[in-house]
Amino acid sequence: MKRIIGVLIALLAMSMFLFAQERRGNDQHGGGRQEVGGGHIPSHGPPPAKHNAPAPRVEGHPGPQGGGDNRGGDNRKFDDRPGHPEAPHVHASNDQWVGHNEGRNNPRYHLDRPWEHGHFPGELGRSHIWRIEGGGPNRFWFGGFFFSVAPVDVVYVNGWDWDRDDVVLYDDPDDPGYYLAYNVRLGTYVHVLYLGG
Repeated sequence: MKRIIGVLIALLAMSMFLFAQERRGNDQHGGGRQEVGGGHIPSHGPPPAKHNAPAPRVEGHPGPQGGGDNRGGDNRKFDDRPGHPEAPHVHASNDQWVGHNEGRNNPRYHLDRPWEHGHFPGELGRSHIWRIEGGGPNRFWFGGFFFSVAPVDVVYVNGWDWDRDDVVLYDDPDDPGYYLAYNVRLGTYVHVLYLGG
């Protein structure tokens, strides 16, 4: 009996040691829970901006930040913390939508005919996860519905798996005609247009 108790104590001590080592390794890499992605689904979309987007810079003329032209998303920065992606993303700890702060009616996302193909008739928000079934940034689909990534956001979909990633759609409160497609695996998101179904 004493021998069995001794073995149990040794096993318990070993498992506590291994748990402590694993936890210490996780703490060195941002904690046991990933800060971005890893299956986290935001409980809500981004809040509406309290201001309008700044006027676009003209190529060759310094803008309010003092530099360059404003083609696409080439001068925006999103890696707000070490290890975070250089793409629009959502913090798992507080559902902060990093990169969705430029204001209403952003000229990057202006559409002459918002909702040209109608409004998406499927479910939005965390209550429904959609599995991408195929395609690519210019045209992808799930559940018989078709979408396209906004041209200025195509640079942010590197690493998306166009035949198996899960996405959740949210309303874009600032840019009429767009939805936000959040990639559950990566924790990044892009503006998408509904093309019909």
